[in-house]
Amino acid sequence: MSAIAKENAFSYIAALIFVTVIGISLTSGSAYWSTIIKREKEKELLFRGDQIRRAIESYYNGVPGGGGSQYPASLNDLLKDPRYLTTQRHLRKIYKDPMTKDGEWGLITVQGGRIKGVFSKGVGTPVKTGNFPDEYEDFEKAVKYSDWKFVYPSEKEKTTSSMKEKNVSSGSGKSNEGESMP
Repeated sequence: MSAIAKENAFSYIAALIFVTVIGISLTSGSAYWSTIIKREKEKELLFRGDQIRRAIESYYNGVPGGGGSQYPASLNDLLKDPRYLTTQRHLRKIYKDPMTKDGEWGLITVQGGRIKGVFSKGVGTPVKTGNFPDEYEDFEKAVKYSDWKFVYPSEKEKTTSSMKEKNVSSGSGKSNEGESMP
């Protein structure tokens, strides 16, 4: 084998090794960046879902004229509350679900079809598994994004209000039974 042929063979092997190293680097880099993008989408999902949940809470508690509380019939009711004569907004815009291509939320409804919450239709597995705000601590047990349910009232709020109701109904004060008034 001539000296030129040996140099060409060496150059070819060096080029193959270089391409392989670059390929491995790009593959590991893309995995890293996809994880970063997924985390950013999760942050956005938490923000958007929380905004919608807070808007539902505002709608539910913002009863005009002392009428009964009710959930919105559609997400559009959060943009312009039909119960008021003047414009009443609970949400500036309907945020899209960042975990799906179509941006559509899954709706959690009560009897009668009114909306009490939303959830992502995303089927991926969450990267974030802890350190959630108190009202979303159930998200730590989530296996997929659709398990992240943004509902008013949250399970924690239900528990807190039922505990308050029990304290009120049980009469946490002393009973006056058997005492006579002077």
